[in-house]
Amino acid sequence: MKVKQLLPCFLLTASLCSCIQDEALNVEAAIDACTGTDVQFTNAINNNRGFNIYVNKGADLSRQTLTFTIPQGATIELSNPTEGDSDFTPNADGTYTAVINFGNDNHTRHLTVTSKDKSNRVDYQICVILMELPTRYHFERLQNSNEPYHILLEEEPISPDGLLRTLQWCSGNPGYELTKMASTPQGYPTVQADEGYVGKCVKLETRNTGSFGAMVGMHIAAGNLFTGSFDLSNALNNAPAATHFGVQFYKTPSRLKGYYKFKRGEVYTEDGETVNGKQDSFDIYAILYEAEDNAFMLDGSNALTDPSIVLMARIDQADAVETDTWRAFDLPFEGRNGKSINAQKLADGKYKLGIVFSSSIGGAYFKGSVGSTLYVDEVELICEEDL
Repeated sequence: MKVKQLLPCFLLTASLCSCIQDEALNVEAAIDACTGTDVQFTNAINNNRGFNIYVNKGADLSRQTLTFTIPQGATIELSNPTEGDSDFTPNADGTYTAVINFGNDNHTRHLTVTSKDKSNRVDYQICVILMELPTRYHFERLQNSNEPYHILLEEEPISPDGLLRTLQWCSGNPGYELTKMASTPQGYPTVQADEGYVGKCVKLETRNTGSFGAMVGMHIAAGNLFTGSFDLSNALNNAPAATHFGVQFYKTPSRLKGYYKFKRGEVYTEDGETVNGKQDSFDIYAILYEAEDNAFMLDGSNALTDPSIVLMARIDQADAVETDTWRAFDLPFEGRNGKSINAQKLADGKYKLGIVFSSSIGGAYFKGSVGSTLYVDEVELICEEDL
């Protein structure tokens, strides 16, 4: 999972989410991204001289395979290798991968990046934190980030079992940045907004992508929010496949409930052309699917149809009405593909949960109305184990 875009864009994500490069450090000895099979997202700490890596609660901390992106020609090494560590090996794309043992008491290690000309050496502190997905989403917090757009964060107090329940939401905002249409964070399709059902909320708005979007055949960008990751490298080649939905989940979801407001845009378009007589609508859905390999992710092209899906909750379009006041939704999870939950696989983290909100139901394929706006707040995932 790529975490520079995770953009846990969960959990997560995909990826992914945290750029650790900073003007105060020499960029020739910076760490630009970190990815890993168990990684959901990362956060920079200590004035960008280190970062926290959030991994699935079932991860083996003594054997974390991590891949780091560093400047071309730079090198990376563990400061004090210990039993279970491997040397960093270069990959074809210029990244470096190593197996690192975080089994010590504080799950923290140090590594050093040296610039190509050997004139700069920077020590980074890396801490791995076990986490799982929270089940209540209030949209009150923003991730502390150098990105020009909002990244929403959920975090619950550490539970008695010592687990951190946290989620870094993902969106298509990194892709919209390519258009250069937004001059402020509020100009992006996905933003935090005031006047929520309680406190703040998330606002998703379908926006025009300008001349850049017209040039690449992507005339609109729906506001979206989801658990997973966003693959910026694939955004222009195959936009639906750039949104990776899902993070490991260890419970059986029963219902997805919350509150929304929606106002559709005036002119419906497909491929930049007006379609008379057609109206836009929004989408809210959640899926639980099988993922024997944590690298397996559903995306915008198959999230509603893939045979790995076990359970799905989705708003009925008859209920997806315009409303200027907050309206409740309560969506039951229903079985798909004749499948049922395997208790052992659930305990082993072999299922993933994707939650998706979009201001235009056809937004993944650039169908919708500029101006369609969906507000969402106070979402709760009800699970059978909690009843």
